[in-house]
Amino acid sequence: MKLFLKGERCFTDKCAIEQREYPPGQHGQGRVRATEYRIHLREKQKVRNTYGVSEAQFRKYYDMAKRKKGVTGEQLLQLLERRLDNIVYRLGFAPSRNGARQLISHGHIRVNGHKVDIPSFLVKAGDEVEVKEKSKKLEMIGTSLENREQRGYAEWLEVDKDARKGRVKVLPERKDMPMSVQETLIIEYYSK
Repeated sequence: MKLFLKGERCFTDKCAIEQREYPPGQHGQGRVRATEYRIHLREKQKVRNTYGVSEAQFRKYYDMAKRKKGVTGEQLLQLLERRLDNIVYRLGFAPSRNGARQLISHGHIRVNGHKVDIPSFLVKAGDEVEVKEKSKKLEMIGTSLENREQRGYAEWLEVDKDARKGRVKVLPERKDMPMSVQETLIIEYYSK
């Protein structure tokens, strides 16, 4: 499945998924039996790789989601969407989540006026995310904003492209998340 991990390349005809729908190599077209465990694991790995979190981090997010009120699968996806690196990517300041992680780690991003250099920082509703004054002229941010504008912004975010800042209006709900994920399979994987 196309996870859009390679930035702009995934939106062009050069995307590997568009060219070939089977894994590379001599045995790529072989028959693979889809067991229940494999289906659950692939769904979990798809979400984990999309957001770029380690196995230990993903397990912690699952445990946090399990303790919250509401549907555990939706809470898990909401926690992942609230990560600062994901917010920076969704605002269009970076071409990918890895690029957003690098911007944050190098100290280019501020949350509510304070420097935050932790990509896993959880953003709350009403928080303002902005690019540091000295970093507003970075070429990567400018091109990323142009590309993001063509694809559109998330409804739960408010973006001021010229000032290089954005605000989280409300926390994302399941319908606001564009991923085609069956979060129940992830919950079933961890509940074994």
